[in-house]
Amino acid sequence: MTPTKDIRKLSKEEIVTAFVEMGEPKFRGTQVFEWLWQKSVRSFDEMTNLSKPLREKLKEQFILRAVTESIMQQSKDGTLKLGMKLFDDRMIEGVMIPDEGRNTACVSSQVGCSLSCSFCATGFLKRDRNLDFGEIYDQVVIINNRALETTGRPLTNIVYMGMGEPLLNYDNVMQSIKLITSPAGLNMSQKRITVSTSGICRGIERLADENMNFNLALSLHAATDEKRDQIMDINRSNPLDALVKSLNYFHDKTGNKVTFEYILFDHFNDSIEDADNLIALCHKVPAFVNLIEYNNVEGVTLRRAKSDRRDAFVAHLRNNGISAAIRRSRGKDIDAACGQLANKEEKN
Repeated sequence: MTPTKDIRKLSKEEIVTAFVEMGEPKFRGTQVFEWLWQKSVRSFDEMTNLSKPLREKLKEQFILRAVTESIMQQSKDGTLKLGMKLFDDRMIEGVMIPDEGRNTACVSSQVGCSLSCSFCATGFLKRDRNLDFGEIYDQVVIINNRALETTGRPLTNIVYMGMGEPLLNYDNVMQSIKLITSPAGLNMSQKRITVSTSGICRGIERLADENMNFNLALSLHAATDEKRDQIMDINRSNPLDALVKSLNYFHDKTGNKVTFEYILFDHFNDSIEDADNLIALCHKVPAFVNLIEYNNVEGVTLRRAKSDRRDAFVAHLRNNGISAAIRRSRGKDIDAACGQLANKEEKN
């Protein structure tokens, strides 16, 4: 009979109990849990301190649905774009960005996305399903291995800013963060984790109540409801006034400033008037502004803002006391924008 129970869905206590029921000592269950998470093995055969008969017994009772790397593109600037296959042959994407001693992983939380933001290539993909916490964890492991291979350094930061909306897969995202930051997992600092949301008020408030110390970023991209409605449908049900309340709740509970992610689009949201609207919003929420150069996407009419308008925009923010930085476009020579690689594969 083919096993159907995914061993990575079990807690440490449940694995230990399963081993006792198999007539094995408790410490074997602890060893398996360490193999799964601390050592991130891809198969039972890699658990070399278990006897072969015990490994065969595990294969008879459990499955291990590890994510595998399928495609890798490397940019001239060192950025890596990875296409990764899930057990059901669906594809997700992850990115590794090296920058001044930091290696940042951008990971996906869903297969596709249901929000259909007008500027995002992922919006052309239907949302097939949520990723489970093990699939999110595996992305970090795979990207970390590539970071070590290409830069000689491990990952320093993780951003939940790939395919999908993290707060619409809340439980799996939180469980993945707990494993990534646990000494029983990858033991990364919570301060090195950023969750980026398109703006789900109830999810932001749940994050605030988690009593954890990760960072929050809002994909803002327009500082008025009128403009944000045009490019982000989620704003119609989660308008800016409601978001301001949720973001302030997060800040009050955690003490952490929010980051406003703001893609500058040519002659859409890059005027001085737009900058003034953003300044007004920053006076309502303690925030840092991350201005992003757009990677143009085929089939999207919005284009990257010109350099003179970009520079005038950021100068106006800074002259008005707003902390702002420009995040330069990376991976221009590869399919670096979210969803581009998966879209290409789906068409093939």
